[in-house]
Amino acid sequence: MIKAPDFWRAGASSLWPVLLSPLSGLYGAAIRLLQLRNRPWRVPVPVLCVGNLIAGGAGKTPVAMAAATRLAARGVNAHFLTRGYGGTEKGPILADPRLHTAGDVGDEPLLLARLRPTGVARDRAAAARTAVAAGAEVLIMDDGFQNQSLVKDFSLLVVDGVYGFGNRKLLPAGPLREPLEAGFARADAIVAICPIREETALYLPDDTLPVLTARLVPGPSSKKLAVNRVVAFSGIARPGKFFETLEEIGCIIVSRREFPDHHPFKMKEINDLIQEANLKNARLVTTAKDAVRLNSEHRAAVEVLDVNLEFDQPSEFEQVLDILVTAVQEN
Repeated sequence: MIKAPDFWRAGASSLWPVLLSPLSGLYGAAIRLLQLRNRPWRVPVPVLCVGNLIAGGAGKTPVAMAAATRLAARGVNAHFLTRGYGGTEKGPILADPRLHTAGDVGDEPLLLARLRPTGVARDRAAAARTAVAAGAEVLIMDDGFQNQSLVKDFSLLVVDGVYGFGNRKLLPAGPLREPLEAGFARADAIVAICPIREETALYLPDDTLPVLTARLVPGPSSKKLAVNRVVAFSGIARPGKFFETLEEIGCIIVSRREFPDHHPFKMKEINDLIQEANLKNARLVTTAKDAVRLNSEHRAAVEVLDVNLEFDQPSEFEQVLDILVTAVQEN
C-alpha cells in the first residue's frame, strides 16, 4: 500500500484535490451503485463490525481485539472475520501464526489470530459460514464497514482523533471511502481515539450517535524500553503515533524510519537497520503489526512496543457488548 499523500490532510494546500475531484465523483457513484445492488446475508449469530470511513489506519484492530477480549471474559466464543489485506490467500482459511506468514494472510490477521480464531476470505459470507460451523457465537469484522455482504447487528466507526477525516473528500482526492453523512447513517456508535483535535470534533455527529472515547496506552514491553536509545521503524498508516509513544515512555530516538502501510520488509532493509542500531549503540524497535512481517531471525533482533486500548468510560463499551451477549443468549 502506498503512503497516504500529504494533500489528504486537513488544511493542506494543494491543487490535487481539485484535479482529482472528477475521479472522486466516479468513485462515489460506484460506491452507491454497489450498496444498492448488494443483498446482505443474515448470519445466524450476531455480527459486530469495526470499521472506519477513511483509507488507512484509525485504530480498528485494537478496538476489535478489545471487543473479543471482553466477550471472552463473559464466556462468549467470538471469531474474527477479515479480508486479509496484503495476503495471497483468497480463503476462506483460518489464519495460523505457526503456519502462515503476512504474505499469505496479511499482517493484521496474524495479530488477531494470536487472540481468537480468525477467518480470512475475500468472500466475507463464506468466511462467516465457516466460522459459524466452527462454533463461533459472535463474529467480529475487522474492517468491512463498506462491505455489504453481511447484515451487521452493530457497527462501530473508529476515528483517529488527530487525523480525523482528512480533507473530507472522497478517494482519490481525499481519504474518505464514502461521504460522512452516509457512513454516520449506517453506524451505531463511534469510537474516537484520543487525543481529539478540535477540527475532528467539529465533524463528529451531534447527539445522533454515541461517541465512546479511548486511548492507546503503552503495554508491558514499555518498561524495558523506557530510557533507552532506540532506532525506531514502522510501516503503519500513522507512524507518528508510534514515535510519539516511544518518546512518552522516555525513549531517546536516535533514528526513525517510516515505510508505507503493510510494507513487506526486505532482508536488506532490516539488516541495514540492525547495523545502524549496533553502530549507534541503540535498540531496534518496531510495532506489533510490523513485527509479524519479519522473519524469525529478524524478529529475534527487534524489540516490539505493544499498546493496549483503554476506554475513558469502560461501562459505555460494555453496554455495546451487552447487545451482542443478549443476542447470543436469545439464539
